[in-house]
Amino acid sequence: MEPGSQDRNLPASERKLKKARDDGQVSRSEDLSHLAVLGTGATSLLVLAPILFDRLQHSVSQQLSFNAASITQTGSMLTRLSDATTIGLAGCATFAGIVGSATIFAAVASGGWVNSLKPIMPDFSRVSPLSGFGNLFTKKKLLSVTKMTVMTGILFAIAAAFLSSGIQSISLLELQPSISSIVRLCEWITSGMGLLLLVILAAAMIDFPLQRFLHKDEMKMSHQEVKQEGKESDGNPQIKAKMRQKQREMAQKSSVNAVPKADFVVMNPTHFAVAIRYDEKTMGAPQVISKGADLLAMKIRDVAKHHSIPVLQSPMLARALYANSELNQDIPSALYTAVAQVLAYVYRLRAAMRGDGPMPGDLPQPFVPPELDPLAKTIKAVAA
Repeated sequence: MEPGSQDRNLPASERKLKKARDDGQVSRSEDLSHLAVLGTGATSLLVLAPILFDRLQHSVSQQLSFNAASITQTGSMLTRLSDATTIGLAGCATFAGIVGSATIFAAVASGGWVNSLKPIMPDFSRVSPLSGFGNLFTKKKLLSVTKMTVMTGILFAIAAAFLSSGIQSISLLELQPSISSIVRLCEWITSGMGLLLLVILAAAMIDFPLQRFLHKDEMKMSHQEVKQEGKESDGNPQIKAKMRQKQREMAQKSSVNAVPKADFVVMNPTHFAVAIRYDEKTMGAPQVISKGADLLAMKIRDVAKHHSIPVLQSPMLARALYANSELNQDIPSALYTAVAQVLAYVYRLRAAMRGDGPMPGDLPQPFVPPELDPLAKTIKAVAA
């Protein structure tokens, strides 16, 4: 029994299938490869044999013809041997090339092209007796043994029937002329090879989808593997949270340069500072263009004072804007009224400084919904 197979009931993810392919683990049908080798080899022999025999016959007739010149010029014997060797090697190379190409084509058709050297790399775990003994009882191995047993029985049955039906006629070939006997023997061998190829074709038609099914079953994942892969794909949540926090801090530091464009800065008064800008022609709502805490809040305040930007004290509003707004984004709709009150105060303040109206009094504290104030949430949680 394969380890952990009982809880591996989820289909393999695309990532696992890709990793398996990168490692050279794909479905391969051995019967399809056998059919390609035997079928292509037999066909090549039938097609190429007459041509090769004709060339060999011509070469042998040349080798066995001697005259006075060939006897006196012994170097011609080496030339004849070289020509005969070239013909034999060319025939063998052609046959090997055809069969090799058919084998590669069958492998690609079975599992696709895989660029991986891992299957041929040394792996001492493969020679471990314990792991080898365990592999004998896998589902894939048991099905393979069953398939080979059935095929062997079928081949023996067909071979016995074929031999019993033709052995008598073959034994009588010695009474016929040699040429007709050879032709009859070749036909008998060809028909036997045809039956063999038919059996292997039937086995390949069964083995091809079977290997795909077994490969998918072998690649199945457990719930724990799916969770682990999700963590690896998405990254560790804690690390991602720290990275996002770091990115926010860097963005907040760089946003100090935008403070001179703000309409006002609202503070906590010392822990938080938020710079607000509103352009009714280009913005649908006020936006936070800079915010910071502690030392960064002091920096925002100093930059605002240096550029004569109003710095107002509104602790609840400052905390709510800092906690619930993002840089260069519209403020939450629940804070529209509060920010509008501050903007109205700033407009009156600017008008008074231009001499167009009286100086306003202190800033009235705008209403901030308690659920948006982090301090109010903390106090409520402690009280509860």
